[in-house]
Amino acid sequence: MGKGDKKTKRGKINRGTFGARRPRIKKKQSVENKISIGAKAEAK
Repeated sequence: MGKGDKKTKRGKINRGTFGARRPRIKKKQSVENKISIGAKAEAK
């Protein structure tokens, strides 16, 4: 149980891998993309 253990969070950090114990952090969508500053309003 520790750095060499594949199944623990510490082991995942040590190996630089991801899995159920240490999922990847997803990037949040930027505010510019949500508002779409460059786009003009469309008429219905």
